[in-house]
Amino acid sequence: MAISVPQASLGPLIVLSGPSGVGKSTVVERLLTHSPWPLRRAVTATTRPPRPGEIPGQSYHFWSRDQFEQAIRENRLLEWAYVFDTDYYGTPRDEVEPYRCDGQGVILVIDVQGAARIRQLIPDSLHIFLMPPDIQALEQRLRQRGDLPEDKLQRRLQTARQELAAAPQFDVIVINDSLDHAVQQIQQAIAEHLRVRGTPSSH
Repeated sequence: MAISVPQASLGPLIVLSGPSGVGKSTVVERLLTHSPWPLRRAVTATTRPPRPGEIPGQSYHFWSRDQFEQAIRENRLLEWAYVFDTDYYGTPRDEVEPYRCDGQGVILVIDVQGAARIRQLIPDSLHIFLMPPDIQALEQRLRQRGDLPEDKLQRRLQTARQELAAAPQFDVIVINDSLDHAVQQIQQAIAEHLRVRGTPSSH
């Protein structure tokens, strides 16, 4: 059952989107390390297998397809999508709602489709789009990962072009040409969002 708390006392919800390979996880890791606000990243659920070095429950919640589809039926996901025609991704409600009710800010790292859903559900959320310097830089980053066959890499790039076209729908666009600069721009956007929202900027 959803917890009812006055909207003004809820912690802020920040959505970060951008194409695969743009560096969202690295930016958020740096952002959380240097955040002056109580802020946590919601852990996304997915049906894809873990990549080397990923930790279940920290990197993602790795669910079976049956687990994911049961969570959909039971309305336990804030948003979800079927991505790259292969796997489900979604945000469990219990990764977001209890923390916001406690006054913590929550950052969601989700795709453009999920961001559109959150924009409808939670209109006062802040939406930030992380953009590569150019598509060539994005392709280079994806190739350096070394975990995608060529056909899947080309599919990611095709999806990335579609996602880049959605950037104007976001409140803030940040070009990730420098990690420090990107994090600084996101911190400024969050500070302004908190000011407008009337949320205390620090504890």
